[in-house]
Amino acid sequence: MTTPISAASASAAAQSASGANATSSSGQAISSDFQTFLEMLTAQMTNQDPTNPIDSSDYAVQLATFSSVEQQVQTNNLLSGLIAQMSNTGITQLAGWVGMEARTSAPIHFEGSPVTLSPLTATLADQAWLVVRNAKGEEVAREQIGLTGEDITWAGVDSTGLPFENGLYSFEVENHAEGSLLGTTPVESYANVIEAQNFEGTMVLLLEGGVQVLTSDVLALRSPS
Repeated sequence: MTTPISAASASAAAQSASGANATSSSGQAISSDFQTFLEMLTAQMTNQDPTNPIDSSDYAVQLATFSSVEQQVQTNNLLSGLIAQMSNTGITQLAGWVGMEARTSAPIHFEGSPVTLSPLTATLADQAWLVVRNAKGEEVAREQIGLTGEDITWAGVDSTGLPFENGLYSFEVENHAEGSLLGTTPVESYANVIEAQNFEGTMVLLLEGGVQVLTSDVLALRSPS
């Protein structure tokens, strides 16, 4: 007498089909495992105790359990394919961004040439200071700026007129009112888009100097100036 195939056994058999997907197609894995399940079910029916036959409802439960798990595996595969297709579509759409200039508040890569910045100032501020930090987060420069929000040119030199080293620099505006710090606001700038990447399902742009930004952080695009 054989032990009846339990619902858990049917589920485990179907789960092995899902695991086989790593080395072969999911359809082949499910088909092969379903054949094994039918052979086990046939052997169970053939070798059951005639004086104590298995209730027909047990067979129905076993078949329904396997079918349910099989459909779930197929649904997951369809969703994975759909996600991959959507990701590829996103990359295709972003192909037109490569070579453009993207406006963000990300750090910039300084190479000795003056940089155009667009500082954002607080409405209630009566003084604003541009704060510059290097790649280590250390403050390397600070200068007072106007409150009109107009673009400014950062020359990239220290107080003695010596140029800063090439590298990444980040910017922010310190807003003051009546001698007290109100808070900081971002500084925006344009940088060339070198590459569009799909990083684990997230669309990422690679800017000049190796700066990475999310597509959602891009505020504007323009042709190279």
